[in-house]
Amino acid sequence: MRTRLIISGGHIVSKSLPFVNRVLPLGCRGCQIRSHLKRHFSFQSSPEKPYYITTPIFYVNAAPHVGHLFTIVITDILKRWQELQGKKALFLTGTDEHGLKVQRAAAKAGVDPKSFCDKGAAIFKELAKKAEISNDYFIRTTDKDHSDAVQYAWFMLQEKGLIYASKHEGWYSVTDEAFYPRSGVQLYLDPPTGRKMMTSIETGGEVEWSSELNYHFRLSAFREPLLQFYKDNPTWISPEHRMNDVVQAVKGGLEDLSVSRPTERLSWGIRVPGDETQTIYVWLDALLNYTTKVGYPWQPGDEHLGGWPADCHVIGKDIVRFHCIYWPAFLMALGLPLPKKILSHGHWTLGGSKMSKSTGKVVDPFHAIDRFGPDVMRFFLAYDAALPGDSSYDNARIITRYNDILYGKLGNLVSRVTRSQRWNVRGAVQRVGNLPAEEWADSRFYNNSLDSVAAKVEAAFEECDPRKALHIIVDLVRGTNTFLQDSKPWEKALSYASGEPGDEVDRIVYLAAESLRMSGIMLQPYMPKKATILLDQLGVEPSRRTFQYCRPGVDLEYGVPMVDLGKGKQGVLFPPLASNE
Repeated sequence: MRTRLIISGGHIVSKSLPFVNRVLPLGCRGCQIRSHLKRHFSFQSSPEKPYYITTPIFYVNAAPHVGHLFTIVITDILKRWQELQGKKALFLTGTDEHGLKVQRAAAKAGVDPKSFCDKGAAIFKELAKKAEISNDYFIRTTDKDHSDAVQYAWFMLQEKGLIYASKHEGWYSVTDEAFYPRSGVQLYLDPPTGRKMMTSIETGGEVEWSSELNYHFRLSAFREPLLQFYKDNPTWISPEHRMNDVVQAVKGGLEDLSVSRPTERLSWGIRVPGDETQTIYVWLDALLNYTTKVGYPWQPGDEHLGGWPADCHVIGKDIVRFHCIYWPAFLMALGLPLPKKILSHGHWTLGGSKMSKSTGKVVDPFHAIDRFGPDVMRFFLAYDAALPGDSSYDNARIITRYNDILYGKLGNLVSRVTRSQRWNVRGAVQRVGNLPAEEWADSRFYNNSLDSVAAKVEAAFEECDPRKALHIIVDLVRGTNTFLQDSKPWEKALSYASGEPGDEVDRIVYLAAESLRMSGIMLQPYMPKKATILLDQLGVEPSRRTFQYCRPGVDLEYGVPMVDLGKGKQGVLFPPLASNE
């Protein structure tokens, strides 16, 4: 078949002769799919595109571990940050339910694949609920709407002459659902068993030789368009070193991609339109979920109504190739806008090894949340995660973070400021809160901490680095404790003026309260429940908990607690950890 490819606006448009490898004419099937999709997808007009962020969809062949929890927590934090700034934000997560390893896992469990997937999807939904995740969508690749949209996308690729039938031979990894070239595999000796096997150099997944007739996508035609896109968008992938790896991989050349499997080998999946003997490759099926849940296929120019293009895909480093080479090529082929950002994070390790369902080295996220609570786990994962590299999971470190930061610094600061009998937060806000900025010119704490922290946090989020932002907030809390300890307002409070401890004490208490108010606002994406309690204790009105109020002096209405602060342990934001276990 002769195909002429034209580059236009970063996309590839195909002018091709009739598809000679087609098994059945697909024109009628394409019309049927279009008609069905028009009935299922409709969005009301919106003046601007909402912010749209996604996690990868997770395989249901085994239970989730803390690595999955980390991915959805980081994504949730980024989504909530957008909402904190007053923007409409949409968050998609879900489950990847097709493919050979799911088919084999279901057979091993002795149940049909759909029942197996129903159970697996329910577990991931429960994890999201338990972790206080604010996802707007939960997609399953077994959803009928998704299946129809995938078949429509296949039809469009085929009509453009970008799919052809051919024999394919290579090393196939069931774990990765991917073929690897000879240069991408190695002989490996498994120490526990002494068994020799071929494995992927990239992922370590076992591979097996496969030879079959299937369909191929003309990935090789997209080498130059991809390289041009990377050149035009040098910060598209974060961190930078993974962007460099992707560029080098594409420069080295791209082979056409096998995008179907014989049905006799893989029956659990979406059928190729017009060819019941072939099942669509699970990664083509899975990657399209990001578009199908927000309305693909759209009327031309309407993709922004549901949120496309995605503002950020959050993924693990082991699936960079699929998201940063295959996915943009598929989108270019379909004439769709590419996502704006790929945030690739490292793995969580346990005892120095990557958490893996296959090895059994995992941390049960349900047990961790039950033990420490969702807010504490969210805080720990965000605070300790080294986004560019791997991070080590350790219960002892969680306890240390809790005792040092949450209980020892933040919780203690809240109690000292709000529960003292020698001063009153509301009185301090009323008496000195409306002082002009020049009145604080001599205050190092005001100028070096309060007046600059919001901009620093915002800059960190613009870099897609919620860990850096959290460390800035924690530094503010630490600094406020030091400021309060050095200022010693309890020694300066006047005893003869009931309810009025004096101007100097009012200034100290007000600055400490402002630090807590701003910290509480910025901690909402990280610890939704605890941040809400903190702001309730300070008496901050719900309408004044957005980022626009995260500057000193912009809210003078707070100071009367909305909850009973109580005595002793009652009303304490972070009680001693023993009471949580």
